[in-house]
Amino acid sequence: MTENLLLAFGLTVIAGLSTGIGSALALFAKRTNTRFLALSMGLSAGVMIYVSFTELLGEAGHQLELAYGETNGPFWTVVAFFTGIVVIGVIDRLVPEPSNPHHAGSIEDMSPERQPAKLMRMGLFTALAIAIHNFPEGVATFAAALADPTLGISIAVAIAIHNIPEGIAVSVPIFYATGSRKKAFWLSFASGLSEPLGAVVGYVLLRNYMGPAVMGWLLASVAGVMVFISLDELLPTAREYDEGHLAIYGLVAGMAVMAVSLLLLG
Repeated sequence: MTENLLLAFGLTVIAGLSTGIGSALALFAKRTNTRFLALSMGLSAGVMIYVSFTELLGEAGHQLELAYGETNGPFWTVVAFFTGIVVIGVIDRLVPEPSNPHHAGSIEDMSPERQPAKLMRMGLFTALAIAIHNFPEGVATFAAALADPTLGISIAVAIAIHNIPEGIAVSVPIFYATGSRKKAFWLSFASGLSEPLGAVVGYVLLRNYMGPAVMGWLLASVAGVMVFISLDELLPTAREYDEGHLAIYGLVAGMAVMAVSLLLLG
């Protein structure tokens, strides 16, 4: 049990702090590789969608049938799934549009001629938005890894990929506002800390109640969160980064990679 806890928390930390990768790419690259971002975000969406419908909901249904019986279990699985969608949807609506970390942007969009105060405010608001938005993602990664380490690894990788553009969104305006790559990098890096924080808070609140009912609700709602993030954020943003079909190619590739991985490890 202790090993699973450490692994689950470690995966959440890695997923959250991958904002630093995006920050490094932005601060040391002259141009945004939009094709890479479009493909990688599509890949991330493919992994999340496939895992949600083939693994998370199945395991959630099993746990909730143990808790509520074969008749009521499927009903509560559906309720928990859409509860996850509603929760992440509300959080997404509370994030101001200009600070939304999933709005497609690029290095070229930023200019040192823009007012430093406005750029600094933009970067800090974006960092705060990411912190709020990533909190439930931390719970999601932690819960999935606790239920199944292999599943947790897959979800952590998918979330890590989709956190890369968030690092860009924070670091670029802060860099142009301050002229400091170091400050921009560390603020971007720190914005991902809300994911492991979400894991810790979730565990502290639920550890005394962990059983089939709680685990089933967590897994089903996590599936809802993943599907919402993929359809509302990752795929639309990927399409904005690239006009072609790279987002869909990435989506299919992500599903295929996840399917093969589960077959080999199952």
